Amino acid sequence: MLKGKWAIYPGSFDPVTNGHLDVIKRAARIFDHVIVAVANNTSKKVLFTIKERVDLLKEVTKGIKNVSIETFDALVVEYAHRKKINVLIRGLRMTSDFDYEFQIALTNRRLAEDIETVFLMPSEHVSFVSSSLLKEVASLNADISSFVPKAVERKLKERLCHD
Repeated sequence: MLKGKWAIYPGSFDPVTNGHLDVIKRAARIFDHVIVAVANNTSKKVLFTIKERVDLLKEVTKGIKNVSIETFDALVVEYAHRKKINVLIRGLRMTSDFDYEFQIALTNRRLAEDIETVFLMPSEHVSFVSSSLLKEVASLNADISSFVPKAVERKLKERLCHD
């Protein structure tokens, strides 16, 4: 049986950014335990394998004691039911995210009305960072050090930069 209030922060995290990390830290201050759940969505084109994304997340969250990293390959509400957790965390970077995230939250509520969605906003200095934009910028060999943790920066450069 789980003790305390747990939450799940689901996503593809391809790759994890400083914005994701900011939301993880905020959630960890609110909840007794946060599972960062990496989606193994085979229909989505990803740069990093599921194992690489999990390993990167484990590395960048190792100092946060009440955070664990897992994978899932079902509907997130089904995963939450299996884990007996009724709170999902979603990050809202910009107002442009709201429509999409609101649609997801309402769909999840229709599928599982016992599961609540909590929206967290990252700090202003990382609120505009998106994984897809970051991959594009990194592929052009730009300085991405302010957008991602060092481990992610190294991995992105290995994967994308062909000097």
